[in-house]
Amino acid sequence: MASPPAVIPVVLCGGVGARLWPLSRSAYPKQFLPLVGRHTMLQQTVLRLAGLPGLQPPLLVCNDAHRFIAAEQMGAINVEPTAILLEPVGRNTAPAVAVASLQTMAAGREDALLLVLAADHAVADADAFRAAVGLAVPAALGGRLVTFGVTPTAPETGYGYIEADSRSDGFGLHPVRRFVEKPSRERAEAFLSQGGFRWNSGIFLFRAEVMVEELGRCAPGVLQAARASLQQARTDLDFLRLEPEAFRRCPTVSIDVAVMEQTRLGSVAPMTAGWSDVGNWSALWREGEQDEQANILCGRVLHEDVRNCYLRSEHRLVVALGLENLVVVETNDAVLVARRDRTQAVKQVVARLQAAGARETQAHQRTHRPWGHYDTAVEGERWQVKKIHVKPGCALSLQMHHHRAEHWVVVQGTARVERDGDTLLLSENQSAYIPLGCRHRLSNPGRIPLEIIEVQSGPYLGEDDIVRFEDHYGRTSD
Repeated sequence: MASPPAVIPVVLCGGVGARLWPLSRSAYPKQFLPLVGRHTMLQQTVLRLAGLPGLQPPLLVCNDAHRFIAAEQMGAINVEPTAILLEPVGRNTAPAVAVASLQTMAAGREDALLLVLAADHAVADADAFRAAVGLAVPAALGGRLVTFGVTPTAPETGYGYIEADSRSDGFGLHPVRRFVEKPSRERAEAFLSQGGFRWNSGIFLFRAEVMVEELGRCAPGVLQAARASLQQARTDLDFLRLEPEAFRRCPTVSIDVAVMEQTRLGSVAPMTAGWSDVGNWSALWREGEQDEQANILCGRVLHEDVRNCYLRSEHRLVVALGLENLVVVETNDAVLVARRDRTQAVKQVVARLQAAGARETQAHQRTHRPWGHYDTAVEGERWQVKKIHVKPGCALSLQMHHHRAEHWVVVQGTARVERDGDTLLLSENQSAYIPLGCRHRLSNPGRIPLEIIEVQSGPYLGEDDIVRFEDHYGRTSD
């Protein structure tokens, strides 16, 4: 009996964190959050593939700023990616698919099929999802570019649509007749009544060499820039950094527009697996487990006479009385209150905040680093207080600051402090002073997490006031 073809998942981890603000931020977008279940969206994307015949380790394409988050989340589920490609800038999905296809061919895996997945989608029925992929394998092996069309359950206006031809493609699927961008409600209702239309999931299955050939024919500019960026890429720890200047020459275009809307090789594989792109808070309300009053409650929430609401508390107690059809999301630095039918407008609100330079669009008070994280507790004009959490065996970079001094107090664990060539060990309730201009490093030599309170003071407290001399993670900046 012939072995199944190798299937390499290509997980696209890009995203700017706008549509699920304030929980999602540009520094920590939704694919890295546990929104549906205990695993993050990225982890669920990989875990639901278990049991797929011929499954290989995934290839991740992500933003440089998110590299350590993606790697850490894969390690937490005991998955070692075949590669993590780092994009210096976002250029939509066509360049990402191009570099993944070229990388696969360069690795001598022409025989493999690439299964392109977004890292931030939800699928309720993993068995049905894997069955849909299995149904698409013969067509992909036969040289078709397969896209997965979701059986629509409502006249959704937030998704694009695919119309399939009635004839067969010779492999049990149907050729793509056309793609339709997000329609009006009237058009969406007409699509459902006509039949033959499916939601565009943005999931694809194909042979790498076929995709490269079609990119060369349909989008040569994308292919040329992607190939140059990959040829000049450099290895950095466990990552492969695409060459920035070449990658910036890539047009910003989706793989749908660049190839799928032009190729004659497109086929539609039907999928009925409870798919959602979790594109806004209302979608997350629909996907979640609702109580008897159709509410979803997360965190410290007290409610009475509340129906059809999504209520989420990340830090403080949220009390809701007499509410209906609302979304309330509390974080440590922002609160969203919106009607469920208006949550699509969150993206526009985030754009306004970004234009005003509001830091609440960029990161939470908790900032993640490869060695752990820190929380900004309180700040003034020339001072701020942080709580720093360092994982066992990890260390910050050897660094210095031009404009600030720091005072560290250990509240849990053991700290190794390097200070201008001297080393000291601190236990709980002991402290150290780091004067301005001092070369210093903080590390955790113990087996439990290290937590310290850091008080910074000086005329400038920005994170770009760091001069690094040595770093275990290869960083020159964050």
